[in-house]
Amino acid sequence: METALIVISVILIALVLLQSGNAEDSGQIISGGNSDLFRNVKERGSELVLSRLTMILGIAFFVISLVIYLQG
Repeated sequence: METALIVISVILIALVLLQSGNAEDSGQIISGGNSDLFRNVKERGSELVLSRLTMILGIAFFVISLVIYLQG
């Protein structure tokens, strides 16, 4: 079970780093820049796949962590 958690962790880190999204705009939150930062933008193609896979692996990480905690 711990091995699965480690594998999911590494894949989750890689997926988050692959997402470009609003990474360029995130610095403008502090400086009060662009008002388009929180606009509703539809993801398409590979962005949608990466986003959904990240969400699924995040949920799996949470569930496995909870199961390991409750077993111990």
